[in-house]
Amino acid sequence: MLRTRGPRLLPTDHGLLLGRLCRRLFPPALGLGRGERGRPAGRPVSGGRGRGWLQPTGHDTGVQVYNSLTRRKDPLIVANAEAASWYSCGPTVYDHAHLGHACSYVRFDIIRRILTKVFGCNVVMVMGVTDVDDKIIKRANEMNISPTSLASFYEEDFKQDMAALKVLPPTVYLRVTENIPQIISFIEGIIANGHAYSTQKGNVYFDLKSRGDKYGKLVGVAPDPVGEPVDSDKRHPSDFALWKAAKPQEIFWTSPWGNGRPGWHIECSAMSSLMFGSQLDLHSGGIDLAFPHHENEITQCEAFHRCEQWGNYFLHSGHLHIKGKEEKMSKSLKNYITIKDFLKKFSPDVFRLFCMRSNYRSAIDYSDSSMQDAQRLLLGVTSFVEDARAYMRGQLACASVREDQLWERLVNTKVAVKAAFADDFDTPRAVDAVTSLVHHGNRQLKAVTKETAGPRSPAVFGAMVSYIEQFLETVGISLANQQFVSGESSSATLHGVVDELVHFRQKVRQYALVTKEASRDVQHQQLLERQPLLEACDALRRGLAIHGINIKDRSSTTSTWELLDQRTKEHIPGS
Repeated sequence: MLRTRGPRLLPTDHGLLLGRLCRRLFPPALGLGRGERGRPAGRPVSGGRGRGWLQPTGHDTGVQVYNSLTRRKDPLIVANAEAASWYSCGPTVYDHAHLGHACSYVRFDIIRRILTKVFGCNVVMVMGVTDVDDKIIKRANEMNISPTSLASFYEEDFKQDMAALKVLPPTVYLRVTENIPQIISFIEGIIANGHAYSTQKGNVYFDLKSRGDKYGKLVGVAPDPVGEPVDSDKRHPSDFALWKAAKPQEIFWTSPWGNGRPGWHIECSAMSSLMFGSQLDLHSGGIDLAFPHHENEITQCEAFHRCEQWGNYFLHSGHLHIKGKEEKMSKSLKNYITIKDFLKKFSPDVFRLFCMRSNYRSAIDYSDSSMQDAQRLLLGVTSFVEDARAYMRGQLACASVREDQLWERLVNTKVAVKAAFADDFDTPRAVDAVTSLVHHGNRQLKAVTKETAGPRSPAVFGAMVSYIEQFLETVGISLANQQFVSGESSSATLHGVVDELVHFRQKVRQYALVTKEASRDVQHQQLLERQPLLEACDALRRGLAIHGINIKDRSSTTSTWELLDQRTKEHIPGS
């Protein structure tokens, strides 16, 4: 359990390969001696809130991103398009993750996918995991287990939740407990540079006054601290802990200042610097982390590296609110929904589309009705794709299609979507453009009898389906008919069984509807005798709908089907 300090900042074993890569891609990353001065790369930008911000030099991604450092949209320029550095604050693993956490991680996952797939920027993402903390220790004591066991369990639980939400894993996870020597070395560097001090009680604090007017890049003037204990050993109330002296019966590590453990803010600064050095392209987290966490990260890193600007862009996501309530979803307010409970009702694709319908920076209201709206929207897109495919196969007869209009609409949609993504990842505008394309496609797919059908135009519908699927794949969404329930059987087997069943039903239905040439009375009698067969066909269709299989009767001789997510079965029309 006890760890001794190391003499300098070195990569942990699990990050060794990535550390070697970082030596090539981020030359200053591991040269973290206390005497090194980080040189700012870029030029100063004057005017307004962004005064003093240094616009980086390097690869212009083509994206304008809202930067919390400047409170405006700035061109997103990364040092290296092949390895854009991104640090993400990860979980404090003491309990199940909830939907508020999910919203932030899904929103940034969408941004990461867009940067990679639309703008060709390869992202190296590091996520810090806080696996030792006051909350972890308190919860472990309540459960009578070790903090290490508790943290390990909930870290794995978090990763499973993220996988269920289709959030891509970071390039590497870094745990606090596996980087204690590096964190101690980082604190020593800050002390040596004159920005921190140790106390007789074994605590180490950052000396905020030593930074002068350089503190407050995110929030301006820092709020005055409240509730400081009378026996505090800080020099100034606004100073914050880098190292906490151990309390009785608490987990601890040895250090030059005595037994203890790291403060919260220093963890991310040390682990980010371990991988990326004195310059970081992107830093992300929920808006509640802007102060004090991100603010303190900035001042720690700039004090250690002695650089003017450590992080170039800070991205913050808005809170998730329960509709009708002002407070955010959080564990402390006990108003949260766990990710596992949510996924019993709705699919991860529906949640992802729900997140895309608002800007990632804005607060978002959660309710069952808003989720059902997103669900209906995804089902509508799925239905169009299935209808378009039925048309392409000749199973759906339509009047003459205005092919020139659809080609023009498709080209305009592609332009509109990329422009929306380039404008601070404006996903609501991108979704609107795609749904408008679907709307215009649906207007052309009006079923008629084969006798009145016009010339066929399958190519344009094929191009539309291809683009819609590409758009959804880019942001990590699967069409409803591709959301298979996990289990022993493969999707190919399921498709084969349903194909055979629908084909058999189609033959029975065709027999029941087609009468031989005979008098009207004889035909009527035949239909009456075969009515039970039609009723059985309808009953089968309703029964399969309960299991998420929606059969569409295109004509008396043609039927198609689509597989919908189990959680959407109650919303299938006609089920």
